[in-house]
Amino acid sequence: MGPNGWAFLCVPLLTAVCGQAEGLSRGPFLARKRRAPADGGEGAPKKCSYTFLVPEQKITGPICASRGPALPDKDRVTRMDISDVRELLSKQQREMDTLRLVVDVDGNLVNEMKLLRKESRNMNSRVTQLYMQLLHEIIRKRDNSLELAMLEGRILNATAESLRLSSRYRELETRFAAMAAVVNNQSVLIGALEERCLQVYGSRRPESGGPPLVQVVPENIPVHVPRFSNEIQRDHARAFPRDRGSRAGPGPTGNKNKKNELNLKGPFRDCFQAMQAGHTTSGMYVLKPDDGAQPMQAWCEHDIDNGGWTVIQRRKDGSVNFFRNWDSYKKGFGNIDSEYWLGLENIYNLGKQGDYRLLVEMEDWMEKKVYAEYSSFHLEPESESYRLRLGTYQGNAGDSLTSHNGKQFTTLDRDKDAFAGNCAHFHKGGWWYNACGQTNLNGVWYNGGVYRSKFQDGIFWADYGGGFYSMKGVRMMIRPID
Repeated sequence: MGPNGWAFLCVPLLTAVCGQAEGLSRGPFLARKRRAPADGGEGAPKKCSYTFLVPEQKITGPICASRGPALPDKDRVTRMDISDVRELLSKQQREMDTLRLVVDVDGNLVNEMKLLRKESRNMNSRVTQLYMQLLHEIIRKRDNSLELAMLEGRILNATAESLRLSSRYRELETRFAAMAAVVNNQSVLIGALEERCLQVYGSRRPESGGPPLVQVVPENIPVHVPRFSNEIQRDHARAFPRDRGSRAGPGPTGNKNKKNELNLKGPFRDCFQAMQAGHTTSGMYVLKPDDGAQPMQAWCEHDIDNGGWTVIQRRKDGSVNFFRNWDSYKKGFGNIDSEYWLGLENIYNLGKQGDYRLLVEMEDWMEKKVYAEYSSFHLEPESESYRLRLGTYQGNAGDSLTSHNGKQFTTLDRDKDAFAGNCAHFHKGGWWYNACGQTNLNGVWYNGGVYRSKFQDGIFWADYGGGFYSMKGVRMMIRPID
Protein backbone atom coordinates (compact mmCIF):
# COMPACT_ATOMS: atom_id res chain seq x y z
CA MET A 1 0.00 0.00 0.00
CA GLY A 2 1.49 3.39 -1.08
CA PRO A 3 1.81 6.67 0.86
CA ASN A 4 -1.53 7.96 -0.41
CA GLY A 5 -3.30 4.99 1.09
CA TRP A 6 -1.78 5.69 4.51
CA ALA A 7 -2.80 9.37 4.25
CA PHE A 8 -6.44 8.55 3.65
CA LEU A 9 -6.32 6.03 6.46
CA CYS A 10 -5.04 8.60 8.95
CA VAL A 11 -7.52 11.38 8.08
CA PRO A 12 -10.55 9.87 9.93
CA LEU A 13 -8.32 9.01 12.88
CA LEU A 14 -6.98 12.52 13.42
CA THR A 15 -9.92 14.76 12.48
CA ALA A 16 -11.54 15.41 15.89
CA VAL A 17 -12.78 18.23 17.89
CA CYS A 18 -11.65 18.37 21.49
CA GLY A 19 -13.05 20.48 24.25
CA GLN A 20 -9.85 21.36 25.83
CA ALA A 21 -6.65 22.63 24.23
CA GLU A 22 -4.47 20.69 26.62
CA GLY A 23 -5.95 17.31 25.54
CA LEU A 24 -4.26 17.20 22.15
CA SER A 25 -1.21 19.36 22.74
CA ARG A 26 1.10 16.30 22.26
CA GLY A 27 1.39 14.07 19.27
CA PRO A 28 3.47 13.40 16.29
CA PHE A 29 1.39 15.62 14.02
CA LEU A 30 1.90 19.29 13.35
CA ALA A 31 -1.17 21.40 14.52
CA ARG A 32 -2.11 24.99 14.58
CA LYS A 33 -4.48 26.39 17.24
CA ARG A 34 -7.23 28.79 16.30
CA ARG A 35 -9.60 30.60 18.58
CA ALA A 36 -13.20 31.08 17.73
CA PRO A 37 -14.54 34.65 17.55
CA ALA A 38 -16.03 35.97 20.81
CA ASP A 39 -19.62 35.78 19.73
CA GLY A 40 -21.10 34.45 22.95
CA GLY A 41 -20.95 35.51 26.46
CA GLU A 42 -18.71 34.49 29.06
CA GLY A 43 -20.84 31.58 30.04
CA ALA A 44 -20.69 29.98 26.70
CA PRO A 45 -18.42 26.96 26.51
CA LYS A 46 -15.03 27.42 24.95
CA LYS A 47 -14.28 25.44 21.74
CA CYS A 48 -11.03 24.62 19.96
CA SER A 49 -10.54 23.72 16.35
CA TYR A 50 -7.40 22.03 14.80
CA THR A 51 -6.24 21.59 11.31
CA PHE A 52 -3.78 18.70 10.67
CA LEU A 53 -1.39 18.62 7.79
CA VAL A 54 -0.61 14.93 7.08
CA PRO A 55 2.48 14.26 4.89
CA GLU A 56 1.96 12.00 1.93
CA GLN A 57 4.61 9.41 2.79
CA LYS A 58 4.85 5.94 4.18
CA ILE A 59 4.26 5.85 7.93
CA THR A 60 6.84 3.70 9.64
CA GLY A 61 6.05 4.55 13.29
CA PRO A 62 3.04 3.75 15.47
CA ILE A 63 -0.39 5.13 14.68
CA CYS A 64 -1.70 7.48 17.36
CA ALA A 65 -5.33 7.35 18.36
CA SER A 66 -7.22 10.23 19.68
CA ARG A 67 -7.73 10.51 23.42
CA GLY A 68 -11.01 12.21 22.93
CA PRO A 69 -14.43 10.70 22.97
CA ALA A 70 -14.67 7.30 21.30
CA LEU A 71 -15.69 7.26 17.67
CA PRO A 72 -18.46 5.09 16.39
CA ASP A 73 -17.55 1.45 15.82
CA LYS A 74 -17.88 1.79 12.09
CA ASP A 75 -15.25 4.49 11.98
CA ARG A 76 -12.88 2.93 14.51
CA VAL A 77 -9.58 1.49 13.24
CA THR A 78 -8.54 -1.43 15.38
CA ARG A 79 -5.47 -3.54 15.61
CA MET A 80 -7.33 -6.34 13.88
CA ASP A 81 -7.85 -4.10 10.87
CA ILE A 82 -4.16 -3.32 10.80
CA SER A 83 -3.36 -7.06 11.07
CA ASP A 84 -5.72 -7.75 8.20
CA VAL A 85 -4.07 -5.06 6.16
CA ARG A 86 -0.66 -6.50 6.93
CA GLU A 87 -1.82 -10.01 6.06
CA LEU A 88 -3.21 -8.69 2.81
CA LEU A 89 0.08 -7.00 2.08
CA SER A 90 1.98 -10.22 2.86
CA LYS A 91 -0.31 -12.18 0.60
CA GLN A 92 0.17 -9.68 -2.20
CA GLN A 93 3.94 -9.83 -1.63
CA ARG A 94 3.86 -13.62 -1.85
CA GLU A 95 1.82 -13.43 -5.04
CA MET A 96 4.31 -10.99 -6.46
CA ASP A 97 7.18 -13.35 -5.54
CA THR A 98 5.27 -16.22 -7.11
CA LEU A 99 4.68 -14.20 -10.26
CA ARG A 100 8.35 -13.22 -10.35
CA LEU A 101 9.34 -16.89 -10.04
CA VAL A 102 6.88 -17.81 -12.77
CA VAL A 103 8.34 -15.06 -14.95
CA ASP A 104 11.85 -16.41 -14.33
CA VAL A 105 10.71 -19.93 -15.13
CA ASP A 106 8.94 -18.75 -18.26
CA GLY A 107 12.10 -16.89 -19.31
CA ASN A 108 14.14 -20.06 -18.90
CA LEU A 109 11.55 -21.95 -20.91
CA VAL A 110 11.76 -19.30 -23.61
CA ASN A 111 15.57 -19.66 -23.70
CA GLU A 112 15.25 -23.42 -23.83
CA MET A 113 12.75 -23.10 -26.65
CA LYS A 114 15.22 -20.92 -28.55
CA LEU A 115 17.97 -23.48 -28.01
CA LEU A 116 15.64 -26.29 -29.08
CA ARG A 117 14.72 -24.38 -32.23
CA LYS A 118 18.41 -23.85 -32.98
CA GLU A 119 19.14 -27.54 -32.38
CA SER A 120 16.15 -28.42 -34.54
CA ARG A 121 17.56 -26.35 -37.40
CA ASN A 122 20.98 -28.03 -36.93
CA MET A 123 19.31 -31.42 -36.81
CA ASN A 124 17.43 -30.68 -40.02
CA SER A 125 20.72 -29.71 -41.66
CA ARG A 126 22.38 -32.89 -40.39
CA VAL A 127 19.46 -35.02 -41.58
CA THR A 128 19.75 -33.41 -45.01
CA GLN A 129 23.49 -34.14 -45.07
CA LEU A 130 22.93 -37.76 -44.03
CA TYR A 131 20.30 -38.11 -46.71
CA MET A 132 22.73 -36.86 -49.36
CA GLN A 133 25.41 -39.25 -48.08
CA LEU A 134 22.94 -42.13 -48.15
CA LEU A 135 21.94 -41.22 -51.69
CA HIS A 136 25.62 -41.08 -52.72
CA GLU A 137 26.25 -44.45 -51.07
CA ILE A 138 23.29 -45.97 -52.88
CA ILE A 139 24.61 -44.68 -56.20
CA ARG A 140 28.10 -45.98 -55.39
CA LYS A 141 26.75 -49.41 -54.47
CA ARG A 142 24.83 -49.49 -57.70
CA ASP A 143 28.03 -48.70 -59.61
CA ASN A 144 29.86 -51.39 -57.63
CA SER A 145 27.13 -53.84 -58.52
CA LEU A 146 27.61 -53.02 -62.18
CA GLU A 147 31.39 -53.44 -61.85
CA LEU A 148 30.88 -56.73 -60.01
CA ALA A 149 28.63 -57.95 -62.79
CA MET A 150 31.29 -56.99 -65.36
CA LEU A 151 33.97 -58.71 -63.26
CA GLU A 152 31.86 -61.85 -63.03
CA GLY A 153 31.53 -61.80 -66.79
CA ARG A 154 35.30 -61.48 -67.17
CA ILE A 155 35.84 -64.33 -64.70
CA LEU A 156 33.46 -66.51 -66.67
CA ASN A 157 35.31 -65.66 -69.87
CA ALA A 158 38.66 -66.38 -68.21
CA THR A 159 37.30 -69.69 -66.88
CA ALA A 160 36.15 -70.66 -70.34
CA GLU A 161 39.55 -69.68 -71.75
CA SER A 162 41.27 -71.69 -69.02
CA LEU A 163 39.18 -74.73 -69.85
CA ARG A 164 40.02 -74.30 -73.49
CA LEU A 165 43.73 -74.02 -72.69
CA SER A 166 43.52 -77.08 -70.43
CA SER A 167 41.99 -79.02 -73.26
CA ARG A 168 44.69 -77.74 -75.59
CA TYR A 169 47.37 -78.66 -73.02
CA ARG A 170 46.03 -82.21 -72.80
CA GLU A 171 46.16 -82.45 -76.57
CA LEU A 172 49.74 -81.21 -76.55
CA GLU A 173 50.61 -83.74 -73.84
CA THR A 174 49.20 -86.47 -76.02
CA ARG A 175 51.19 -85.25 -78.98
CA PHE A 176 54.31 -84.95 -76.82
CA ALA A 177 53.88 -88.52 -75.60
CA ALA A 178 53.57 -89.66 -79.18
CA MET A 179 56.69 -87.70 -80.17
CA ALA A 180 58.56 -89.07 -77.15
CA ALA A 181 57.63 -92.57 -78.25
CA VAL A 182 58.95 -91.78 -81.73
CA VAL A 183 62.17 -90.39 -80.25
CA ASN A 184 62.61 -93.50 -78.13
CA ASN A 185 62.08 -95.69 -81.16
CA GLN A 186 64.60 -93.61 -83.09
CA SER A 187 67.08 -93.89 -80.20
CA VAL A 188 66.68 -97.67 -80.23
CA LEU A 189 67.14 -97.68 -83.99
CA ILE A 190 70.21 -95.45 -83.78
CA GLY A 191 71.69 -97.67 -81.08
CA ALA A 192 71.09 -100.72 -83.20
CA LEU A 193 72.66 -99.03 -86.22
CA GLU A 194 75.68 -97.94 -84.19
CA GLU A 195 76.12 -101.46 -82.89
CA ARG A 196 75.78 -102.81 -86.43
CA CYS A 197 78.35 -100.31 -87.71
CA LEU A 198 80.80 -101.27 -85.00
CA GLN A 199 80.32 -104.91 -85.77
CA VAL A 200 80.78 -104.35 -89.51
CA TYR A 201 83.80 -102.05 -89.39
CA GLY A 202 85.32 -103.52 -86.24
CA SER A 203 86.69 -100.19 -85.02
CA ARG A 204 85.06 -100.49 -81.58
CA ARG A 205 83.74 -103.29 -79.42
CA PRO A 206 79.97 -103.54 -79.13
CA GLU A 207 78.77 -101.64 -76.15
CA SER A 208 77.40 -103.80 -73.41
CA GLY A 209 75.27 -101.02 -71.97
CA GLY A 210 75.19 -97.46 -70.75
CA PRO A 211 77.78 -95.84 -68.51
CA PRO A 212 77.64 -96.51 -64.77
CA LEU A 213 75.34 -94.23 -62.84
CA VAL A 214 76.77 -91.71 -60.43
CA GLN A 215 76.82 -93.34 -57.01
CA VAL A 216 77.97 -90.26 -55.04
CA VAL A 217 75.70 -89.37 -52.14
CA PRO A 218 75.73 -85.56 -52.19
CA GLU A 219 76.38 -83.66 -48.99
CA ASN A 220 73.89 -80.97 -50.03
CA ILE A 221 70.56 -82.22 -51.34
CA PRO A 222 67.91 -79.64 -52.32
CA VAL A 223 64.78 -80.22 -50.25
CA HIS A 224 61.12 -79.73 -51.16
CA VAL A 225 61.60 -80.66 -54.80
CA PRO A 226 58.48 -79.40 -56.65
CA ARG A 227 57.82 -82.54 -58.72
CA PHE A 228 59.36 -85.20 -60.91
CA SER A 229 59.60 -83.99 -64.46
CA ASN A 230 60.38 -85.29 -67.90
CA GLU A 231 60.00 -81.94 -69.65
CA ILE A 232 63.15 -81.45 -71.68
CA GLN A 233 64.35 -78.15 -73.06
CA ARG A 234 62.15 -76.14 -75.37
CA ASP A 235 62.55 -74.99 -78.98
CA HIS A 236 63.31 -78.39 -80.52
CA ALA A 237 62.74 -76.87 -83.92
CA ARG A 238 65.76 -74.65 -83.32
CA ALA A 239 67.92 -77.42 -81.88
CA PHE A 240 70.50 -77.29 -84.66
CA PRO A 241 70.30 -73.88 -86.37
CA ARG A 242 72.60 -73.63 -89.34
CA ASP A 243 73.47 -69.96 -89.02
CA ARG A 244 73.73 -69.65 -85.26
CA GLY A 245 77.24 -68.70 -84.26
CA SER A 246 80.08 -67.67 -86.47
CA ARG A 247 83.74 -68.41 -86.73
CA ALA A 248 84.36 -65.51 -84.34
CA GLY A 249 82.19 -67.01 -81.62
CA PRO A 250 78.53 -66.81 -80.65
CA GLY A 251 76.31 -64.97 -83.05
CA PRO A 252 74.74 -61.61 -82.23
CA THR A 253 71.48 -61.53 -80.34
CA GLY A 254 68.34 -59.63 -81.06
CA ASN A 255 68.87 -57.34 -78.08
CA LYS A 256 69.77 -53.96 -79.54
CA ASN A 257 69.11 -51.74 -76.54
CA LYS A 258 71.23 -48.76 -75.66
CA LYS A 259 72.98 -50.53 -72.83
CA ASN A 260 74.50 -53.18 -75.09
CA GLU A 261 75.41 -50.63 -77.72
CA LEU A 262 77.41 -48.73 -75.12
CA ASN A 263 79.06 -51.94 -73.95
CA LEU A 264 80.12 -52.97 -77.44
CA LYS A 265 83.41 -51.08 -77.08
CA GLY A 266 86.83 -52.45 -77.42
CA PRO A 267 87.89 -54.94 -78.28
CA PHE A 268 89.42 -55.95 -74.94
CA ARG A 269 91.66 -58.92 -74.26
CA ASP A 270 89.17 -60.07 -71.57
CA CYS A 271 86.48 -58.69 -69.27
CA PHE A 272 89.03 -57.86 -66.59
CA GLN A 273 90.72 -55.40 -68.95
CA ALA A 274 87.31 -53.94 -69.83
CA MET A 275 86.66 -53.33 -66.13
CA GLN A 276 90.06 -51.70 -65.71
CA ALA A 277 89.16 -49.42 -68.63
CA GLY A 278 86.20 -48.12 -66.63
CA HIS A 279 83.41 -50.32 -68.01
CA THR A 280 81.82 -51.64 -64.80
CA THR A 281 78.34 -52.51 -66.10
CA SER A 282 77.56 -56.17 -66.68
CA GLY A 283 76.60 -56.87 -70.28
CA MET A 284 77.79 -57.80 -73.73
CA TYR A 285 81.34 -56.80 -74.72
CA VAL A 286 83.63 -57.36 -77.70
CA LEU A 287 86.76 -59.32 -76.77
CA LYS A 288 89.85 -60.25 -78.76
CA PRO A 289 92.50 -62.38 -77.04
CA ASP A 290 96.13 -61.79 -77.88
CA ASP A 291 96.34 -64.77 -80.24
CA GLY A 292 92.71 -64.68 -81.36
CA ALA A 293 92.06 -64.69 -85.08
CA GLN A 294 89.15 -62.24 -84.88
CA PRO A 295 87.00 -60.50 -82.23
CA MET A 296 84.22 -62.30 -80.43
CA GLN A 297 81.25 -61.34 -78.29
CA ALA A 298 80.99 -62.41 -74.64
CA TRP A 299 79.08 -61.54 -71.50
CA CYS A 300 81.09 -59.74 -68.82
CA GLU A 301 79.93 -60.10 -65.24
CA HIS A 302 80.95 -57.20 -62.98
CA ASP A 303 78.46 -57.64 -60.14
CA ILE A 304 80.10 -60.50 -58.20
CA ASP A 305 83.47 -60.94 -56.50
CA ASN A 306 84.97 -57.57 -57.60
CA GLY A 307 83.89 -58.07 -61.24
CA GLY A 308 86.00 -58.74 -64.33
CA TRP A 309 84.58 -62.24 -64.98
CA THR A 310 84.28 -63.56 -68.54
CA VAL A 311 81.30 -65.92 -68.84
CA ILE A 312 82.29 -68.91 -70.99
CA GLN A 313 79.10 -70.96 -70.49
CA ARG A 314 75.57 -70.24 -69.27
CA ARG A 315 72.40 -72.34 -68.82
CA LYS A 316 69.15 -70.76 -67.61
CA ASP A 317 65.96 -71.78 -69.46
CA GLY A 318 66.61 -74.59 -71.95
CA SER A 319 66.26 -72.29 -74.96
CA VAL A 320 69.43 -73.67 -76.61
CA ASN A 321 70.17 -77.31 -77.40
CA PHE A 322 73.67 -78.33 -76.22
CA PHE A 323 73.65 -81.76 -77.88
CA ARG A 324 76.00 -80.71 -80.72
CA ASN A 325 79.00 -81.87 -82.71
CA TRP A 326 82.68 -81.03 -82.37
CA ASP A 327 82.70 -78.12 -84.79
CA SER A 328 79.87 -76.35 -82.92
CA TYR A 329 81.60 -76.75 -79.57
CA LYS A 330 84.87 -75.51 -81.07
CA LYS A 331 83.39 -72.31 -82.56
CA GLY A 332 80.67 -71.61 -79.98
CA PHE A 333 76.91 -71.29 -80.22
CA GLY A 334 73.85 -69.81 -78.51
CA ASN A 335 72.72 -66.32 -77.52
CA ILE A 336 75.03 -64.07 -75.49
CA ASP A 337 72.18 -62.61 -73.37
CA SER A 338 70.64 -66.05 -72.76
CA GLU A 339 72.18 -69.54 -73.05
CA TYR A 340 75.47 -69.95 -74.89
CA TRP A 341 78.81 -71.71 -75.13
CA LEU A 342 81.73 -69.38 -75.86
CA GLY A 343 83.68 -71.93 -77.92
CA LEU A 344 86.64 -74.19 -77.08
CA GLU A 345 89.05 -72.28 -79.29
CA ASN A 346 88.04 -68.93 -77.76
CA ILE A 347 88.34 -70.34 -74.23
CA TYR A 348 91.78 -71.74 -75.11
CA ASN A 349 92.96 -68.35 -76.45
CA LEU A 350 91.67 -66.57 -73.36
CA GLY A 351 93.30 -68.99 -70.95
CA LYS A 352 96.76 -68.88 -72.49
CA GLN A 353 97.03 -65.09 -72.00
CA GLY A 354 97.93 -65.58 -68.34
CA ASP A 355 96.94 -67.32 -65.15
CA TYR A 356 93.18 -67.61 -64.82
CA ARG A 357 90.86 -69.10 -62.20
CA LEU A 358 87.47 -70.74 -62.76
CA LEU A 359 84.19 -70.03 -60.96
CA VAL A 360 81.19 -72.33 -61.44
CA GLU A 361 77.96 -70.79 -60.10
CA MET A 362 74.85 -73.00 -59.87
CA GLU A 363 71.23 -72.36 -58.86
CA ASP A 364 68.76 -75.08 -57.85
CA TRP A 365 64.98 -75.02 -58.19
CA MET A 366 64.57 -73.62 -54.67
CA GLU A 367 66.49 -70.52 -55.92
CA LYS A 368 69.48 -71.37 -53.75
CA LYS A 369 72.87 -70.57 -55.27
CA VAL A 370 76.07 -72.51 -54.64
CA TYR A 371 79.52 -72.25 -56.17
CA ALA A 372 82.71 -74.16 -56.86
CA GLU A 373 85.93 -72.22 -57.48
CA TYR A 374 89.21 -73.57 -58.81
CA SER A 375 92.50 -71.77 -58.24
CA SER A 376 93.71 -72.22 -61.83
CA PHE A 377 92.14 -73.02 -65.21
CA HIS A 378 93.26 -73.39 -68.82
CA LEU A 379 92.81 -75.66 -71.84
CA GLU A 380 95.41 -77.35 -73.99
CA PRO A 381 95.26 -76.81 -77.79
CA GLU A 382 93.01 -78.66 -80.20
CA SER A 383 95.76 -81.14 -80.94
CA GLU A 384 95.23 -82.35 -77.37
CA SER A 385 91.43 -82.18 -77.80
CA TYR A 386 91.33 -79.15 -75.48
CA ARG A 387 92.41 -81.14 -72.42
CA LEU A 388 91.20 -79.61 -69.13
CA ARG A 389 93.68 -78.36 -66.53
CA LEU A 390 92.37 -77.35 -63.10
CA GLY A 391 93.78 -76.13 -59.78
CA THR A 392 92.56 -76.74 -56.23
CA TYR A 393 88.92 -76.49 -55.21
CA GLN A 394 87.07 -74.30 -52.74
CA GLY A 395 83.35 -73.54 -52.36
CA ASN A 396 80.07 -74.90 -50.96
CA ALA A 397 78.79 -76.99 -53.89
CA GLY A 398 81.20 -79.89 -53.50
CA ASP A 399 84.08 -80.87 -55.76
CA SER A 400 82.59 -82.71 -58.74
CA LEU A 401 84.94 -81.40 -61.45
CA THR A 402 88.35 -82.56 -60.17
CA SER A 403 87.64 -86.09 -61.42
CA HIS A 404 87.47 -84.57 -64.94
CA ASN A 405 90.84 -82.84 -64.58
CA GLY A 406 93.26 -83.83 -67.34
CA LYS A 407 90.49 -85.28 -69.56
CA GLN A 408 89.99 -84.43 -73.22
CA PHE A 409 86.79 -82.92 -74.59
CA THR A 410 84.25 -85.39 -76.06
CA THR A 411 81.34 -84.78 -78.43
CA LEU A 412 78.94 -87.08 -80.28
CA ASP A 413 81.22 -87.23 -83.32
CA ARG A 414 84.59 -87.24 -81.52
CA ASP A 415 84.89 -89.68 -78.64
CA LYS A 416 87.84 -88.97 -76.31
CA ASP A 417 86.48 -90.31 -73.02
CA ALA A 418 87.65 -93.33 -71.04
CA PHE A 419 84.38 -95.23 -71.38
CA ALA A 420 83.89 -98.09 -73.83
CA GLY A 421 81.00 -96.24 -75.42
CA ASN A 422 80.49 -92.56 -76.16
CA CYS A 423 79.61 -90.56 -73.02
CA ALA A 424 78.33 -87.67 -75.13
CA HIS A 425 75.74 -90.03 -76.60
CA PHE A 426 74.45 -91.07 -73.18
CA HIS A 427 74.71 -87.65 -71.50
CA LYS A 428 73.35 -85.69 -74.49
CA GLY A 429 76.07 -83.03 -74.54
CA GLY A 430 79.76 -82.25 -74.94
CA TRP A 431 82.11 -82.30 -71.93
CA TRP A 432 85.47 -83.37 -70.52
CA TYR A 433 84.10 -86.84 -69.79
CA ASN A 434 85.96 -89.46 -67.84
CA ALA A 435 83.93 -92.67 -67.74
CA CYS A 436 81.66 -90.83 -67.80
CA GLY A 437 82.03 -88.53 -64.76
CA GLN A 438 80.60 -86.65 -61.79
CA THR A 439 79.21 -83.63 -63.62
CA ASN A 440 77.48 -82.82 -66.90
CA LEU A 441 76.83 -79.07 -67.14
CA ASN A 442 76.14 -79.23 -70.91
CA GLY A 443 73.41 -81.84 -70.63
CA VAL A 444 69.63 -81.60 -71.07
CA TRP A 445 67.83 -78.78 -69.20
CA TYR A 446 65.02 -80.53 -67.28
CA ASN A 447 62.22 -78.48 -65.74
CA GLY A 448 61.63 -79.03 -62.03
CA GLY A 449 64.92 -80.47 -60.81
CA VAL A 450 64.45 -84.20 -60.26
CA TYR A 451 63.95 -85.99 -63.57
CA ARG A 452 63.40 -89.52 -64.85
CA SER A 453 65.69 -90.82 -67.56
CA LYS A 454 67.39 -94.07 -68.48
CA PHE A 455 70.74 -92.30 -68.36
CA GLN A 456 71.92 -89.37 -66.26
CA ASP A 457 71.69 -86.81 -69.04
CA GLY A 458 70.53 -83.74 -67.06
CA ILE A 459 72.55 -80.73 -65.93
CA PHE A 460 73.85 -82.35 -62.75
CA TRP A 461 76.62 -81.74 -60.24
CA ALA A 462 76.98 -85.03 -58.37
CA ASP A 463 78.10 -83.51 -55.05
CA TYR A 464 75.04 -81.24 -55.02
CA GLY A 465 71.78 -83.04 -55.70
CA GLY A 466 73.15 -86.23 -57.21
CA GLY A 467 72.99 -87.49 -60.78
CA PHE A 468 69.21 -87.25 -61.21
CA TYR A 469 68.78 -83.62 -60.12
CA SER A 470 69.03 -81.15 -62.99
CA MET A 471 70.10 -77.63 -61.98
CA LYS A 472 67.98 -74.63 -62.92
CA GLY A 473 70.86 -72.34 -63.84
CA VAL A 474 74.64 -72.63 -64.35
CA ARG A 475 77.38 -70.15 -65.19
CA MET A 476 81.06 -70.89 -65.82
CA MET A 477 83.31 -67.81 -65.56
CA ILE A 478 87.03 -67.16 -65.70
CA ARG A 479 89.09 -64.23 -64.39
CA PRO A 480 92.81 -63.47 -64.14
CA ILE A 481 94.39 -64.42 -60.81
CA ASP A 482 95.02 -61.33 -58.68
